[in-house]
Amino acid sequence: MCFDSMVVAGMSVFKQKLEELCRVESEQSLSPEIAHVLTLGITKAAAAAARAVFKAFLESKDVRSTEVVVDGETFRLKGLSDKTFLTFWGQEAVTRALYQNAKDTRTFFPLDTAWGMENHFMVAEVRESCTFAHAQMPSEEAQTLFEKCALFHPHRTQIKRLSLDMELVIDAHRAELDERIRAQEELPPAVCALAVSMDGANVLMREPGAKRGRPAERPMEMRQSEDTAYRNAMVGTVTLYGAVPENEKTPERLSTRYVARMPEENAVRFKLQFEAEVAAVVQKLPPEIPKVFLCDAARSIWKYRGASPLFGAFEPLVDCCHALEHLSLAAEALFGKGTKQARLWFEHYTAMLIEKEDGVRRVLRSMDYYGTKLCASQRQALNHQRTFFANNARMMTYAQFRRRGLPIGSGPVEAACKTIIKQRFCRSGMRWTAKGGQAVLDPRTYIKSGRWESMWKLYSQLENVA
Repeated sequence: MCFDSMVVAGMSVFKQKLEELCRVESEQSLSPEIAHVLTLGITKAAAAAARAVFKAFLESKDVRSTEVVVDGETFRLKGLSDKTFLTFWGQEAVTRALYQNAKDTRTFFPLDTAWGMENHFMVAEVRESCTFAHAQMPSEEAQTLFEKCALFHPHRTQIKRLSLDMELVIDAHRAELDERIRAQEELPPAVCALAVSMDGANVLMREPGAKRGRPAERPMEMRQSEDTAYRNAMVGTVTLYGAVPENEKTPERLSTRYVARMPEENAVRFKLQFEAEVAAVVQKLPPEIPKVFLCDAARSIWKYRGASPLFGAFEPLVDCCHALEHLSLAAEALFGKGTKQARLWFEHYTAMLIEKEDGVRRVLRSMDYYGTKLCASQRQALNHQRTFFANNARMMTYAQFRRRGLPIGSGPVEAACKTIIKQRFCRSGMRWTAKGGQAVLDPRTYIKSGRWESMWKLYSQLENVA
């Protein structure tokens, strides 16, 4: 079918639908209600016209010969078959030629194959929109959003299914997919430092396990389900920093790439992905660029860092905000919670810790001085905080890092735990499986890393091959 015929088909449908939907209202006086009816009518007419044009285009490209050969096997024309597709403008039935092999064991639709729609109901543009939306919100909300803002209206179960199907392809080709994405990327200009961080966030899983939190103090009609338990999902960040802007104290964050996985034993797959991401950046960086391993003081993280050869060249630093939390607890142990003395001491030694080369030594010395005046319970609380600073002193060189223009806070990974995990996975009533959660988490990390467009293009190629 020629282009002119497609235009005629579309215009004919548009005129017909416009007359059906808008003729009566268009003759009435203008009002908000009439304007609303006309808006909906014109939209529906335009969508119907777009579907008619697209249908005409597709059917004009169909193969209607007596037989076709596919992979050396002959398929003969058996007739025509309609299939309804969810296009960008709504559902439309397309008539295409049906071929069968000699044994009647296989069917073949040339149009579906040429269009990349074998085994698909939704067109690629709709599938992309659905998986993108599901990474941002529950499927019920995505369904409502499309009903309000789009011409296609997928059901929530279809949206969920798409995410699961997508995860199967991503999981089978992850190393290749991520490697190809990274190969397309260039480092931002004027990189002055690399900082890597990792942290965890609790997610309620549909699996049995020990219950966390304070035991119930009284009988309850409803008890926590025995087949749910909180487990730790992991998030990692790879952040490139520039110079410290004028009148600022912290370097400019240029870019951040995220890695995240649902809870798993020893975070094995997370660590493999995280290390691959870090290694790819290190390989592109000049060797003189400072590299920092910047995390909170969790023992498991630093034990992992010490056992991995990849991080041998990374300077260790305990997150400054985490250190200040312990400093605040020390102030409370020394002078009492909420007291003026505690606030003044905390403010003074915050400055000492961050600005002085011997900041940790000064903090410890002050703790020892005031600690002699405490009762046994206060001294026990203080000793816990003193042990923290004493054990991590070599990884709390904040003044030196500041002087060199390096970051001292793990803000990117702390924010990622909230924006990537908590905001999407920890709404009221949510329970997750590892498979279902990862189907949301993978596209979510690609989006937050600014890699969605690259990922979708490569994913579509892998999907068609599969």
